Amino acid sequence: MAKGPEKNTKNKALHTKLLNRKKAKIQEEKRERALRLKALVAKMNEKQRTDGAEGI
Repeated sequence: MAKGPEKNTKNKALHTKLLNRKKAKIQEEKRERALRLKALVAKMNEKQRTDGAEGI
């Protein structure tokens, strides 16, 4: 039996590389967003503590 045409592994490798980059970028953005949100929440909590302490 004759084999089919050779597979184009070069394009597959490039495509996989690009998809991995895209996934890594999305994960990094999610991490950065979570850190910014944590910092904002901590800042707001600290502000509430100091505002509440001044009223007493």
